[in-house]
Amino acid sequence: MIVVDYGRGNLFSLKQALLHVGGAPKISSDPADLATADKIVFPGVGAFGDAMDGLRAAGLVGPLKDAIARGTPLLGICVGCQLLLSLGEEFETHDGLDVIPGRVALLPRGNDPQRSDRIPNVGWRRIRVIAEDPVLGTLSAEDYVYFVHSFAPYAESDFVAAWLDYNGREVPVAVRRESVLGVQFHPEKSGDAGLRLLEAFRKL
Repeated sequence: MIVVDYGRGNLFSLKQALLHVGGAPKISSDPADLATADKIVFPGVGAFGDAMDGLRAAGLVGPLKDAIARGTPLLGICVGCQLLLSLGEEFETHDGLDVIPGRVALLPRGNDPQRSDRIPNVGWRRIRVIAEDPVLGTLSAEDYVYFVHSFAPYAESDFVAAWLDYNGREVPVAVRRESVLGVQFHPEKSGDAGLRLLEAFRKL
């Protein structure tokens, strides 16, 4: 299992979580490692455009898309999830990897400053999983997962696997296309629920 290092990921806590569930993660920025990986974890923090710049600078865009085309299971986390989409609108419009059709846009604002959910969304929330999925299916309706984000992956509806209720609107927070799964929340920070998800990905 390769954890992609392009200078924009929360690598230490993610590696520890993967070790905890019996994984043998290797953190790597070497494009050659993606060619032989049995699974890929694609983390990310920060801004969409800067993260894409980091991927390009590391020479990882092509190898990452090649691995996806081969059907290598990939788990994108937070900004790693967002980069799977076609476009990102943070600060200005940036091209993404275009693996999943859609755009990354700001969370919806509420009408009542006193009662509305604030942006950024930081903290524990429940989500609604709508797709039968070998990884997301480990989460129950009672589980809380941990978020830190201002933007969300608005994929085309066929590719949305889970929703979050935010200021009265349903916001996509997990996307799936064939062997690729992206989650906007942080499994490595989501306690037992997150560990179950990571273990399910390891066992694929």
